This record gives sequence, structure tokens and C-alpha cells, in this order.
Amino acid sequence: MESKPASVLKALRAEIIAGTLARGTRLKEDAIAERFGVSRVPVREALRQLETEGFVVAEKFKGVTVADSSSEAVIELMQIRRGLEVLAAELAAGRQGGDSADLLRAVVNEQRSDQEVEAQTPRFSFHRLVATASGNDHLEPMIERLIHQTAWAFERVTQEEVASSGGDHAAVANAILRGSTVQAGLLMDEHLRRDEAMFRALDS
Repeated sequence: MESKPASVLKALRAEIIAGTLARGTRLKEDAIAERFGVSRVPVREALRQLETEGFVVAEKFKGVTVADSSSEAVIELMQIRRGLEVLAAELAAGRQGGDSADLLRAVVNEQRSDQEVEAQTPRFSFHRLVATASGNDHLEPMIERLIHQTAWAFERVTQEEVASSGGDHAAVANAILRGSTVQAGLLMDEHLRRDEAMFRALDS
């Protein structure tokens, strides 16, 4: 069962990413506690975690507000994420997907799996899957955090653009299953560079 701080954290993070809680919005502990039917303690814990993840800013005498990340900062985070995800793809290929091989085959075959990693959107579920397939327990949470921090960049992406990434995902998954470390890394790099270019175009 999900803890109260985790539940509040998940809900607030999703609202910030979706834009329901706009940048610059002040977040009051008592109002949030009343809304979720919890004490201020789990709210305080959730806000501290959101600050660590870069979603909110806590200032003395001003309280906590939703962070107003610049486009430049998001691009920098996307570049860091790309480097880590290329490494994850290479490590996953070195293991030919490991325990995640069946899920990767489902991606190649454009099939859904009941065991598919839960995610906010199909776009990010694949990236979480590759991180898991890497077998590196330290790399996975780092990528997860960066996915959260860059997710809002795709608020305006159309369903057609999301669907177009499926071909990239299948190509990366296929390279991983074949054990081609170089190709898996190159394909992931190309895929995420396209995402960065898409964000730049949306932001221009």
C-alpha cells in the first residue's frame, strides 16, 4: 500500500507536470493537507522531495512555490538524460534485455504486456523499461528522476508525435535483444536528440 507522503508526492508531481499547478503557484501546507485528508507531516515530506527533484522552490519568508524552469535548464536536463539513457541501452544490450527481454519483444511486436512497467505515458514507459533492463540499480533511479524533471516539456506534444516515437522504441528494443551494444546506444542517442529538437521547435 502506498504511503501518505508517496501518495501526495505522486499527485502533486503529476499536477505540476500537467500544468494544473502552474509555475509560480504558491503551495500551502495546510491547504494541501486538507485537500488530501492528511496531516501536514506527509505534505511537508512530499514538498521536500519535490524540491529535491526540482519541481518546487522553498524560500524563506515566501514559502514553497512551483518552480519556473527555463527552457535552457530543461534542455540541459534532457542532455544529461540522453547520456544516461544511451548508457542504459548499451548495458541492456550487453545483457540482451535480461529479465526484461519479453517486454522488449512486446515493444518490437507492437504488443501490450500485462507486465508492462506502469508510467504516466507510453512515451516514458519504454524508457523506464530500458533503464530496468540495464540491470544497474543505481542508474535506474537517476533516469527516473530525469524523466520526471523533463516530462513537462512534452505537454504540448500531439498524439501523432507520440505515436511516431514507437518506431524508434522498436528499433532500440530490437538492437538490445540482438546484443548490439553500439547500435542500441546510437539509436537511443538519435531518438532522444529528436526529442530535444522537438522541444526546441515547440518552444520557439
